Amino acid sequence: MKKLNKQNDSIRKGIAMKDLSRKIQGIKAAKVRQMYELSQGLDDVVSFVIGEPEFDTPKNIIDAAKKAMDNGETHYTPNAGILPLRVAVSKHFLEFDKVSYNPEDEIFITVGGMQGLSLSLLILTNPGDEVIVSDPCYTNYFGMIEMNNAVPVTVPVFEEEGFNFTEERLRKAITPKTKAIILNSPSNPTGAVASRDTMEMIARLAIEYDIYVIFDEVYKYLTYDEPFFNIARISGMKDRTIIIDSVSKSFAMTGWRVGYCLAPKPIVAQMQKIQEFMLSCVNTPAQYAAIEALTGPTDAYTSMNEQYKERRSIMVERINQIDKISCLMPKGAFYVFMNIKETGLTSDEFALKLLHEQHVVVSPGDCFGTMGEGYVRLSYASSVDNIHKGFDRIARFIQNLTAKV
Repeated sequence: MKKLNKQNDSIRKGIAMKDLSRKIQGIKAAKVRQMYELSQGLDDVVSFVIGEPEFDTPKNIIDAAKKAMDNGETHYTPNAGILPLRVAVSKHFLEFDKVSYNPEDEIFITVGGMQGLSLSLLILTNPGDEVIVSDPCYTNYFGMIEMNNAVPVTVPVFEEEGFNFTEERLRKAITPKTKAIILNSPSNPTGAVASRDTMEMIARLAIEYDIYVIFDEVYKYLTYDEPFFNIARISGMKDRTIIIDSVSKSFAMTGWRVGYCLAPKPIVAQMQKIQEFMLSCVNTPAQYAAIEALTGPTDAYTSMNEQYKERRSIMVERINQIDKISCLMPKGAFYVFMNIKETGLTSDEFALKLLHEQHVVVSPGDCFGTMGEGYVRLSYASSVDNIHKGFDRIARFIQNLTAKV
């Protein structure tokens, strides 16, 4: 069985690897996407692999983009994004996050949350600077940090502790080279939500050691058991926090690629400068669609959230009914981090065998960090019928494993 991340030999004739960037060659491809690609061409696949809502973008949002195009809004915009969208973001954050940002110079529109993360790391870090991430964490953090010549430093988080940072482990990871902590709540891949107490502990260390927090809150609407809390609300933190958010997950707008950063004025000024050299501006009609998402009716995303909560319960119940696998009830996002240690398979082995034998595709846990070994990630942003169909197959897969022992 071929291992994931094994480099293939499909390089075009005449191009030698030595001619390409050694830094980029050294960065591993994302296993999540590799699993998705492996599933292509198979019949009757049940996919729990991609973190994307199954819902289409609500009609009122699509109509807003069409209207913008009909009105001639098809030209360049300011590097920072159109002011009406920045105003909408500012109002939204004051109402939902309880923090105030000036739309003129503290808010920056990005191509999804991904560009916001990349820009933040590009601006904050010098070569050799360290950026702390949880282990497991969103797999793309590693590549983004390395692309910016910084060093990812992992802090283990454990299932029995709700997959959250503890002060002892976080403090131990901080060195004179530490520039920032990436905090993701609700979390991809674990579904963990950092409590206010945890946020206050992280804030205390950030202030004590004079480091930044990059707060990735793209799943903030998707919290089920406790209220969402923004770390920038804590005294002394707004000036050292870069908030990353987007309309992708909450409004089923992954393909629109609109996000935003909220940060101190000097950081936003640097983002504005870099944007000109990177891509000029975010897609113009998509920015108008994002305004509608943030200011229009809330029925669609409220309904989606209710359905996610139902699907979360169904998936967790199905998992914990099957021998040799288990999971915690995730508190947010739309992922379950399923413990497979009792199967005796590695994360790669489990994911590949499940795909080939039952045509169910999941993400190997080790692609989210070394602490993810022994787990796989499943997205419940899927239909109820799909969840039941997939877990009927997973139950058969586990039964077959047991029979072979």
